[in-house]
Formats: sequence, C-alpha cells, structure tokens
Amino acid sequence: MKIVAKRTLWKYLFWLGPFFLVAGLTAGLISRHWGAIPLAFLIAGIAILGFCLIWQTQRTNWWGRRSTQAGTNAMVATLAVLAILGFINFLGTRYHLRTDLTDTQIFTLAPQSRELVHSLQKPAKVWVFDVNRNPQDLELLENYRRQSSNFKFEFVDPQTRPGLADKFGVKDYGEVYLESQDRRQLVQVVNPNERLSEIRLTNRLQQINSTTTAKVYLLQGHGERQLATGEGAISQAVQALSDKNFTTSALNLAEKSAVPDDAAVVIVPGAKKALFDNEVKALQTYLNRGGNLLLMIDPNTDPKLDSLLQEWGVRLDNRLAVNVSNNVGLGPAVALVTEYGQHPITKDFGNSISVYPFARPLEVTPVPGVESTTLIVTKPYPSSWAESDLQSENLQFNEGSDRKGPLTLGVALKRKLSAKPAALPTPTPNPSPLPSPTTQTKASPTPRFPPGPTPPLSPTSTESRLVVLGNSDFATDGLFQQQLNADVFLNSVTWLSQQDQQPLSIRPKEVKNRRINITGMQANLLALSSLVILPLIGLAAATVLWWKRR
Repeated sequence: MKIVAKRTLWKYLFWLGPFFLVAGLTAGLISRHWGAIPLAFLIAGIAILGFCLIWQTQRTNWWGRRSTQAGTNAMVATLAVLAILGFINFLGTRYHLRTDLTDTQIFTLAPQSRELVHSLQKPAKVWVFDVNRNPQDLELLENYRRQSSNFKFEFVDPQTRPGLADKFGVKDYGEVYLESQDRRQLVQVVNPNERLSEIRLTNRLQQINSTTTAKVYLLQGHGERQLATGEGAISQAVQALSDKNFTTSALNLAEKSAVPDDAAVVIVPGAKKALFDNEVKALQTYLNRGGNLLLMIDPNTDPKLDSLLQEWGVRLDNRLAVNVSNNVGLGPAVALVTEYGQHPITKDFGNSISVYPFARPLEVTPVPGVESTTLIVTKPYPSSWAESDLQSENLQFNEGSDRKGPLTLGVALKRKLSAKPAALPTPTPNPSPLPSPTTQTKASPTPRFPPGPTPPLSPTSTESRLVVLGNSDFATDGLFQQQLNADVFLNSVTWLSQQDQQPLSIRPKEVKNRRINITGMQANLLALSSLVILPLIGLAAATVLWWKRR
C-alpha cells in the first residue's frame, strides 16, 4: 500500500511540472512582463519535471527503454518541425518578399516612391476618411508602409470620430489627408470611379517633407510657350512643377537687368524670336554665378543664344530630326526615342518611349572644365537622320547635306564655378540649303565673364548646370502626359535645381487595357469548347486506353 501511494504521489507531482510551465508562459505572454511570478512558475515547472525524470530513470531505467527512445525521437522531431516553422514565420514577418508578375508592374511602387519613403526622416501618416476600406487603396498603402517604419496609415469613419474629422476639416466621405508633425495636406478625394493615386500621394509626401521651396522662372516675351492654358501652352508642365514643390513665375529680362537672386532654375521654353544682347548677357552672368538653365529650342528658330552655348561646347543644328522607324501612326517628323544616356535625369528609363515632334539635333564639343552627358539619342541610320530640306514632302536621305543618325536631341552639362571655359573658335556650320530665318549682325565683342570676382547665387552652390533640349513640343499640353515626356521635363528641372537628395525616376505606371472584345457567337463557342468538347475528348481518350488495357 505504501508503494502504491508513493507512486501515485509522484504521478501527481509530475503533472505539476507542465501545469507550472503553462501557467508561467501564459502569465508572461498575456501581461507582456516577465516578472517574478511568471519566472517563479517556469523555474518550478522545470525543476519538478527534471527531478521526476531523474527519479524515474534511476528507479526503472526509463531512458533505456525502447519505447522511451522512440517517444523521445518523435518529440524531438516534432519540436524541430515547430521550431523551423516558427523561424520561417519570423522571417516572413520581418522580411517581405513579393514578386509582381504583371507586365507593367502595376502592384509595385515606382522607384521614385520607394526612394522617397526610404528617405523619410520624420513620421508621416495617411488618414483615409471613409466608411469602407477599399482593397485597392489598402494594398497601395501597405506597399508604402513596407518601405519604412516612418510611414503609417489609418482608415477612419467620420461619423464615429467626428472630433478627428473636424480637426482635419473633412467635408465629405473619401477625403484623404497626409499628416507629418504639425503639417496637414489634402491628397485627394477618392470615390468608386477614382481610387487613391500613387502619383498624387508621392507628390504630396515629397511636398510635406520638404523644408525648402525652389523658385523656377520661365522666360517670356520672345514667343515662348504660354504658361496658361491655350494652344501650344505648357500649363500641365507648370502645374506638375507646383506639385513637385516648385514655385513658378514668369520672367521678362527685357524689363529686368538681371536674373533674380532667388532663381533656382531658369527655363527658356521654345523662344521663337531673338533675345536681346543684354538678355543673353544676363543669362550668361546667371550661369557664371552658379545658376541653372534649361533651354528648349525648336528647329527653324534662332534665339541668338550661340554665344552662350559656345562657352559650353554646344552647337544647334538647323536641320530636322527624322525618324522613319516608328510604326505607331506618327509621322517621320516625330522622333520616337528609346535610348538614353547614363545620367540622374534618365535614371531607370530603360528602353521606354519619349516623343519629340519636330526636334533639332545638337552637336557637343568637349570644353575644358565642362562635363557633358548625352541624355536623348535617336536610333542609328537608316532609322533616323538630320534632314536639311524641310520643305520636301518625300523625306529621303541626301548624302552631303543630311547627317546620319544617331542624333543627340538632349544634353546635360555642368561646370565648377572656378572653371573658366577656354575660348573656342566659332565652328563652321554644315552646309544647309535652308537660309537663316534672320540676318545676323556681328555684335561687338563682350567679355564672357564680368570683371572682378562674381559671388555665387547661393553660399552652397559649387557648380552651374545647363540642360539643352532640341525641342519644346514634348512639354506642351496633351503631349506632356505621353509616355516619358513628363519625366524628361520634371527630372531635368529637379536635377538643375541641384536638389540631388530628391529621387529622380519614372512616374508610376498605369493599368493597360487588356480586355478581349468578342462577339456573342464567339463567347458561346468558347463556353461550348471548354465545358463540353474538351471534357468529351478527355473521356474518349480515357475510354480508348481502358479498352486497350482491358
């Protein structure tokens, strides 16, 4: 009786061990505080189990039994599988690995968005004031959140939290706000027909985290592109600059003696008439002081900027870039470009398309102290060439007067402020049957640099930058949103503003329409073949095999 009672006592004492272990783990996990009580339960449980196992082994040689070894092996294998599964879940929670197999990578953030969120230094939160959570909006916000712990989002029902809605000034369902510290900004209003846009969210995120606003001046008064809406205007480009946190303003150098000191970038958007000598000198002085200039010059125009371009080793070719290789319904006078130079402006462009109607080629000559990089290049001859006879209805390459491709349509240049360009002889223009649109008068020689030291525009400015594009049509309303045209313009201005910490890349991609339009008869035939014909073929094949093996 004593032996039986003793065994029963040890049996109950053994089960106290798992009980104390479970109690300690439960107390610690629920309270999230591993204090004295959870640790005491754990230590007691482990001590009881260990003591019972030692006692059982000494009494009955428990470890030597075959059943004990088999059970131990099964337990170790089970614990190993659980540990492996837990480790895999831990890695899956900490490191996200997602593969987007769509053609346009529609479920993947654009490089611009990823770099911007990665570089967030301050917490930013998106508030979506709506009753329902749209799966498309939720997936987009999750993609942002995976890039940085500083990005958060929350869906809020304005009726259940009226105080928060009143704090943001919410007037209707679907309003999306971005908040960073004490700054709040409306992103957009979503509805069933318009979901949350990555383009708008990235632009607002860039604006709200920017501490400075760069000033961009657009030259006017010489037939340049209009800044407001109208035929041939660039209002979409101006609005895109505002979305990128740039402040835009018109500039008339005929009324001012110099470029304003707060000018981060000056743009000459397709001047059709010649600039006055004083205006050209003002632009030269601006560049020599660390300024940044974007020249968009169309063919068959002469804005009288040769003296400025000569300092940088750039010459305008008065011929027309012809592209006969495109098969998308565009004429040969529209340059379809898929090749770009290695530069921050064209980063991640790959072989995507940009369109330049009526573009003029550029010629670049090396100049000491000037670093140049080709941005936009046409395809080699015979796909493209520089056509000299602009009046011809049948464009054909003429040896001697035309120039074979590839042609440079855009170039980016930069020069240290201490680097003084050497004087270059005026290049002899290639023979062209086209007369010059205006008669050039020989101007009196003027010094390229003003006498005496010229202080830079900004104390942090160490170089001046210049981008020359042989076309301005690509940035006009209607063409600005086509393919990569907007990216060429916006990235050029961003690089010129010397805000290199801002990400430069392509905009987010849009969904391609891949629906198949079929007639009712074709739909019925498709349903009949998939539901009847194919199963019958499989059944017949199975019957034949069964009959042969019977």
